[in-house]
Amino acid sequence: MTTPTGHTRAICAGRVIGTAVQDAEGSKIGTVKEVVLDKLSSNIMFAAVSFGGFLGIGEKYHAVPWSELDYDEHSGAYVVRFTKEQLQSAPSDSMDALTRDDGVAYRNKSYDYYRTKPYW
Repeated sequence: MTTPTGHTRAICAGRVIGTAVQDAEGSKIGTVKEVVLDKLSSNIMFAAVSFGGFLGIGEKYHAVPWSELDYDEHSGAYVVRFTKEQLQSAPSDSMDALTRDDGVAYRNKSYDYYRTKPYW
């Protein structure tokens, strides 16, 4: 899957995890905490983005379709087309809940919420 700017090069998940997520104006709105893979189709289901919480306590994770993240080399962050308020209103839950039953429920919720074209 390519990003809006056509980035298609391979990247290790370990480099993605911990990367900031910014809105189009450059304000940080979260951090990539996990990359959730679809083992059957070999696609990335979604990135789990979080903000808030304290030392992981009370932290909610937001499933963001991978194609919504566009890496900006200049800022060293992923840029998204939505605002922090939109991210806060997006479907979110614990990491266990996001990946329960193969992650399909939250994958579908996130693709519907962001109106992202499904990869499946």
